[in-house]
Amino acid sequence: MSNLKHIIETKFTEKFSEMPSVIVRAPGRVNLIGEHTDYNDGFVMPMAIDRSMWIGLRPRNDQKVKIYSIDFDVWAEFSLDALEKDTGFQEYLKGMAWALQEAGHQLGGWEGVMTGDVPRGSGLSSSAALELATARAFYEVSSFDWNPKEMALLGQKCENQWVGANTGIMDQLISATGQKGYALKIDCRSLDLEPVTLPQGTAIVVMDTMTRHAHTDSGYNERRAQCEEAARHFGVKALRDVSREQFNAHKHELSDLVMRRARHVISEDVRTHKAAEAMRAGDAALLGQLMNGSHDSLRDDFEVTNDALNTMVDIARKQSGCYGARMTGGGFGGCAVALVESDAAESFAKAVSHDYFKATGLEPQLYVCEATEGASTVS
Repeated sequence: MSNLKHIIETKFTEKFSEMPSVIVRAPGRVNLIGEHTDYNDGFVMPMAIDRSMWIGLRPRNDQKVKIYSIDFDVWAEFSLDALEKDTGFQEYLKGMAWALQEAGHQLGGWEGVMTGDVPRGSGLSSSAALELATARAFYEVSSFDWNPKEMALLGQKCENQWVGANTGIMDQLISATGQKGYALKIDCRSLDLEPVTLPQGTAIVVMDTMTRHAHTDSGYNERRAQCEEAARHFGVKALRDVSREQFNAHKHELSDLVMRRARHVISEDVRTHKAAEAMRAGDAALLGQLMNGSHDSLRDDFEVTNDALNTMVDIARKQSGCYGARMTGGGFGGCAVALVESDAAESFAKAVSHDYFKATGLEPQLYVCEATEGASTVS
């Protein structure tokens, strides 16, 4: 963390000949369980992780935003009173400015530098982290109140309507509302949050397969449409409203494909409730079993894993000290997550890295992650 702060301060000083007047950050996330349930109004259990997007900035006295991306080594500039869609990393900043203005917020201009250590396209939500860091930057130079849930909804609006990825609310909500030391069980309809802690003596290890996806060109939007078709068949607003009993009584009326998509979502909501109970009871073994069940359902019914994710999860499950493992994020590549004994976390990471490289020829990245707070001002 202090390293990124130092990088921001150094680069800002190089570009603007003074220190930034403010530094903000917003975290990425790992979802422990509850995958592809968020846009079905269901339940998810993410954790904000100690990897974030950072922006160092100073206010401007005009309506312009000018930013240098350290990671891309490129400048971007746009005017708040003439926002137009284009391509590139700046679309997340522009889209956030657009969503804030649509909500009636008067924005000030600013200039700054940005960097982050959330791997892009890995399923750890670098885009939501950038959206919330941008919202926090605008908050610092404007005069609106910071309401984390509102900011999360505006981040989702940016992603859906400006960037064009039809994502649910989970990523932005955990980036905005994360709590140090806790995962959050989120009701994606009411946006109610329930903090839950990991079972004592356990750690979360994120396992990056180094294969990549993008929501806008993967099968994500297709899966969403299939879920909506199933909900229409049952005459409900979303699949969260279909009980297992109802589903089992009428599943034969659906095509095989849509039936399997719905079965994943309905069973995943049940697993997420059970996972929260397991965490409250400190039952690591049960939590691990539920994570395993989630991955198998995502692989077989929702079909959003890939060979790399399945290989990573299989390898992780074979290690001593591992309670359970599953893919996390939208799928089609990116990261998996494992629940392991704290004392075994480092040796687990080494063993998995070795075996995965041997199996695939890809050099994975593994991180032992801690739960951190949501979007905030650092200095």
